[in-house]
Amino acid sequence: MADEHQFIENGLQRSQIDEFFQEELGRAGYGGMDVAKTPMGTQIVLKAEKPGMVIGKGGENIRKVTTALEERFNLEDPQIDVQEVEEPDLNARIVADRLANALERGWYFRKAGHTTIDRIMEAGALGAEIVLSGKVTGARSRVEKFNRGYIKHNGEPAEEVVDHGQGVAVMKLGTIGVDVKIIPPGAELPDDFEVNEDMDPEEVVPEAVEVNEAEGVEELLEGEPEDTDADADEAEADAAAAEAADADADAEADLDEDVVEEVIEEEVEADADEEFDEVEVPGGDDDVEEELEELEEDVEAEAEDLVEEMEAEEDADADDADEGGDA
Repeated sequence: MADEHQFIENGLQRSQIDEFFQEELGRAGYGGMDVAKTPMGTQIVLKAEKPGMVIGKGGENIRKVTTALEERFNLEDPQIDVQEVEEPDLNARIVADRLANALERGWYFRKAGHTTIDRIMEAGALGAEIVLSGKVTGARSRVEKFNRGYIKHNGEPAEEVVDHGQGVAVMKLGTIGVDVKIIPPGAELPDDFEVNEDMDPEEVVPEAVEVNEAEGVEELLEGEPEDTDADADEAEADAAAAEAADADADAEADLDEDVVEEVIEEEVEADADEEFDEVEVPGGDDDVEEELEELEEDVEAEAEDLVEEMEAEEDADADDADEGGDA
């Protein structure tokens, strides 16, 4: 069998064993288990509120459970160790079962939730959360939450630090799921820190204290900072570099202005040449005057011819009119 299939098989077997213990040892206050396979067999550690009920009279009940494990789950030589839960109010499995039993007995969900979470916090828990989901008060399902203190929901602390337990309350309208999360007292969280006011720095960081005394850091912080030679040289170098950069920028600006002015002048001259180009007339001004006189004479001659034609047409029309009258 591949490793992946083996992991799935082990997880499924573990869940089935947990459900079996929950059914058989629910009245004894079952609080979870730990399974470890050893060369001698399978070691199972049971946590219960009432270990006497788990063991039974003369060990009768524990032998019965061991036989059932061998027959139902094919475990080789299971060895069961029963441990008593010191504080039941800090065990999420036990708290979830208690709350589910209270709901089945008719407790109002809000009173049961607040009472349970108050008992958890009074036991010293850093934080707790109770979630009731299902048909809590009517035919329509909903979710109710009760929070106290500080709780982690994701990341490694949620897996390693938070104690998680679930239970089921069977009601007339349907089942109600009970989900409980508890952070036990003394849990180490990654975001915790502590300030020790009475701690001596020489005991914690003696090297840092020696350096502080040798260089006189406190005196330097109290007084005004003095400019060293290195700082002065750096300041002068920075100033010289800034002046050189400003000079380069000014030279570039002047050069750009000269280039722009030359380009503008060239464009203006080109436009003027295009608009005001002089027309060269062959022969000079005398030739122009002679041509104008010839044009005037031609126009006068044409005008006289038109006038003569018009007079001739009028005479002809008058003659035609006289002939018509005589007739």
